[in-house]
Amino acid sequence: MDNSKRTAVLLVNVGTPDEPKVSAVRRYLFEFLNDRRVIDLPLIPQKLLVNLIIVPFRAPKSTKLYEMLWTDEGSPLLVNANKNRDKLQASLGNDYQVFTAMRYQNPHLRKVLRQVRDQRFGKMIIIPVFPQYASSTTGTIGQFVSKEVAKWTVIPEIRFVSQFYDHPAFIKAFTERIKEFKPETYDHIVFSYHGLPNRQVDKVHPEIASTECTCEQAMPEHGKYCYKATCYQTTRLLAKSLGLKPDDYTLSFQSRLTKNWLKPFSDELVIQKAKEGVKRILFVAPAFVADCLETTVEIGVEYQELFEEHGGEKIQLVESLNDHPLWIETLKELINS
Repeated sequence: MDNSKRTAVLLVNVGTPDEPKVSAVRRYLFEFLNDRRVIDLPLIPQKLLVNLIIVPFRAPKSTKLYEMLWTDEGSPLLVNANKNRDKLQASLGNDYQVFTAMRYQNPHLRKVLRQVRDQRFGKMIIIPVFPQYASSTTGTIGQFVSKEVAKWTVIPEIRFVSQFYDHPAFIKAFTERIKEFKPETYDHIVFSYHGLPNRQVDKVHPEIASTECTCEQAMPEHGKYCYKATCYQTTRLLAKSLGLKPDDYTLSFQSRLTKNWLKPFSDELVIQKAKEGVKRILFVAPAFVADCLETTVEIGVEYQELFEEHGGEKIQLVESLNDHPLWIETLKELINS
C-alpha cells in the first residue's frame, strides 16, 4: 500500500506502568517525573527530589493503587486506548492508520513515531487526548514530537491538536455521559480536574497571577492556553448543556502534591459538602477521557471513604468517555476539521 497518500493518526496519552508491580511502577514514575515539563524545578533540585525521595517512596504506595485499578485485560487506560484505536480505524477507513502511543512507557511515543517514519506516511495528525492544554501534558508531547521529527530526512505534513475542551462534539459526548447517571437525582455535582502547581499556570500569563485571575466568572482574553481558565470554561459549557444552575455544581482540582496548587481542592470540598449535610454527590472528571488511577481509585474509592467519614453517603463517579461512540465521533471530527 502506498502510504504517501495515507494519514497516520496518533492518539497520545500520558502512559501507564506495564504491570502493577513495584519495578514497573518505578520505571514509569522515573520517566514521568524526570520530565522537565512535569516537575519544572531547577535541574539539580528536581533530580534529587525525584530520584532520591519521590520515586523510592512513592513507587510501593502507587503499586498498591495500581493493583486496585488493574483488570483482567490490563491497565484500563491502555485497554481503552486500544479500543479507541480500533473503533476509530474502522470508522475512518483505509485512508488512515490509527496508532496508540504513550508519552511514557509502552507503547512509547518514540517507537510509534519511528513506525510512522519508516512506513513513510504522507501526513501525520497528533492528538494528545487532553481536552485542556497544559505544559506538563500536551506541551511535553509537542516538544517530544518536535525533537524526534527534527531528526527525520523527510518530514511529512503534520497537524497537532493542542486542545478541544470547547469542541461541540466533546461537550456533547460528556453531556450525554453525565445524563446517563441522572444528575437530577444528586444533591450536588462536582466537576473535578487534575490539579497543577500555581507556578506552571502563571507561566502562561506571567502578567496576571492565576490566584488573581477572573476566569472563574468568564473566559479572559489571555486564557486560551491557560489550564485553569479552560477548566472553568469547560465546566460552564457542560453546565449550560445540562441546564444546571450555579448552585447545582462546584469546580475543584484533585491530585495535589502541595498547598501551592490550583484551588479549591477536591478532597477538601468533599469534606466541606459532607459537613454541610450533602448526602449524594455526582463527580464528573472532564480532564480525563479515559478512566484511570485518578478517577477510578482517587475519586471512586478514596473520596468515597472520605465522604462517609464526615457524614456523607454516596459519591458516584461519572464513567469517563472511554470507548463511547460519541467519543469516537469526537475524535473523527477533530481529525477531519
